[in-house]
Amino acid sequence: MAGRLIYLIGPSGSGKDSLLDAARQSLAERGCRIVRRVITRSAEAVGEAAHGVSPEQFAAMDANGAFALSWHANGLSYGIPREIDDWLAAGDDVLVNGSRAHLAQTRERYPTLLVLLLTVDQAVLRQRLVARGRESLADIEARLARNARFTAALIAANGAGLFVLDNSGPLAHTVERLLCCLDSSAL
Repeated sequence: MAGRLIYLIGPSGSGKDSLLDAARQSLAERGCRIVRRVITRSAEAVGEAAHGVSPEQFAAMDANGAFALSWHANGLSYGIPREIDDWLAAGDDVLVNGSRAHLAQTRERYPTLLVLLLTVDQAVLRQRLVARGRESLADIEARLARNARFTAALIAANGAGLFVLDNSGPLAHTVERLLCCLDSSAL
């Protein structure tokens, strides 16, 4: 039996990396692999434990078929290694930190994927983005406005095919909801 692709999406600052780190052991115990993305951001940059490559390296990898999925967002390129197809074929579940904007293309390639949308209260998200210090306050406000519109449209367009996880409270609660969602969707 083939594994399932679990596609975690959410706005920058929603806590996807924190959630994955906190749930890593429990997911592994359930036979779920967490994919390490390839990103054109320095490996020393603060954030997820991704494989950092130069834009030129990324372009060469993409041209050589190294990625099952790839996209560009916020001035960066992201790639999901093609080995996920082997893991899925072997029956492993695979969790990907994906892109909301790339969801339609991902669904075309993996029509049975499970989509998890991580949300967070706008005030909490604002605090997290300010604390990160990567953007100006004006950029953060613009990002929050885009996020609100994008999230509403995403939920409306995907309905029952989308599981929403609110990460505004304690991370342990979000981990618990994530695991319950995965367990209930396995039925």
